[in-house]
Amino acid sequence: MDRLSAAARLMIVSDLDHTMVDHHDAENLSLLRFNALWEAHYRRDSLLVFSTGRSPTLYKQLRKEKPMLTPDITIMSVGTEITYGDAMVPDNGWVEVLNQKWDKKIVTEEASRFPELKLQSETEQRPHKVSFYVDKDKAQTVTQKLSEIFKNRGLDVKIIYSGGMDLDILPQGAGKGQALAYLLRKFKCEGKVPTNTLVCGDSGNDAELFSIPEVYGVMVSNAQEELLQWHAANAKNNPKLTHATERCAAGIIQAIGHFKLGPSTSPRDIKDESDGEVKSIDLGHEVVKLYLFYERWRRAEIDNSEIYLSSLKANCCPSGFCVPPSGGEISLAEAINQFRKCYGDKQGKQFRVWVDRVLSTEIGPGTWLVKFHKWELSGEERACSIVSIIVRIKVI
Repeated sequence: MDRLSAAARLMIVSDLDHTMVDHHDAENLSLLRFNALWEAHYRRDSLLVFSTGRSPTLYKQLRKEKPMLTPDITIMSVGTEITYGDAMVPDNGWVEVLNQKWDKKIVTEEASRFPELKLQSETEQRPHKVSFYVDKDKAQTVTQKLSEIFKNRGLDVKIIYSGGMDLDILPQGAGKGQALAYLLRKFKCEGKVPTNTLVCGDSGNDAELFSIPEVYGVMVSNAQEELLQWHAANAKNNPKLTHATERCAAGIIQAIGHFKLGPSTSPRDIKDESDGEVKSIDLGHEVVKLYLFYERWRRAEIDNSEIYLSSLKANCCPSGFCVPPSGGEISLAEAINQFRKCYGDKQGKQFRVWVDRVLSTEIGPGTWLVKFHKWELSGEERACSIVSIIVRIKVI
C-alpha cells in the first residue's frame, strides 16, 4: 500500500487458477507474456493484486510451481484474508470487520450434519472460511437449507459455490468483492484511488469482483458456465465488462488493450526491437529486454551475431564490472564475451528467464539504482538471483 506515493495508474485484481495461471499451458507462455508486460510497463506506478480462493498454504505452493510475479496485495481464502507485500503482512482491520456475526464453531457444527458435504483438507479451513466439496446437482438444495439454519442461529453468513464442486461458507461481509471494496475505501481515505482498476476472473467466486462500481472487468475465454450465467443475468449490458477470446493471462492482456488502459503488447511478442519506435527510456523495459535477449540467445531463437554483443558492449561503461553470486569481479566486456560460449546451449530444452519486482531509485542526476529478482527455469530446476544495476542515462 505504501510503495507508491501517488495513486496507481492501473490496479489489476486477478483470480489465479484458470485466470492468471493456465494449468493447461505446460510452457506457461501466457503467464510469462503477462509478466514481461507488467515488469516492463506497469510495476513502477501500478498495483498487482492476486485474489484467490486458495488458502495461504496452497497459494505458496502454487508460487513454487508456476513463474508468478510478486503481487503488491494478496487476497486469499475467497476474500477472507488480505496481506501486503512479499512478507504477506496481514490486514488486522479486515479481521475485525469479518468477526461480526460470525461463529466458526456453529458453522462447522451445522454443516457437518449434511452427508452431501465433504470437508476439504485442514489447510483450507481458515478463521473466516469453512470449505466443503459437494456434487453439482446437490449444491443448490444444500445451500438453501444451510442459509435458513444459519439465519435461525443468529449468524450472518454467505455461501459461495464455485468450480462445480467447491462450497465455501464465509461471514456475510467477506468475499472477493467485499475485500476489493474494503481496499478501495482505504485508498480513498488516503487520497490514492487507482486511476483505473481491472478485475479478472473465470468462476462463480469471482462474480462479486465484477459487481464493484467503476471497475473494468474481463471474463477470460475459458470462464466457467456459472460465471457466464451470472453475467447474462446481471451485467449483460455493462460496457465495462468483456468476455475475452483468449485464455487466462492472454485474456487479461487482451482486456488491457480492449479498454485502452495502457500498453498491451508484451515484450515477449516483439521479436525485433528495431521494429518499434523508442519514445523514452523505461528502465523496467530495458531490464526485461536484456533478459529476454539472454533467454533467446541460449535457446538459439536469434542469430549468433556479433552485432548483438557489440550493441550490448556499446551500452556499458568501459570501466563497468559485475559481481556474480560466486563472488569476485568481472568486467562487463568480459561478461558479455562469455555469452559466446553459451549460445544455443538450451536449444530444444525447457529454459525460461523472467524478472520480478523491478524497482528503480534515482541516486543522482541521471543515475539510477535498479533492483530486481531474476529467475531462471531449466528443466525442473528453478533458481533466483537478486540483482542490482547502476544505470546512467545520457541525453544525446
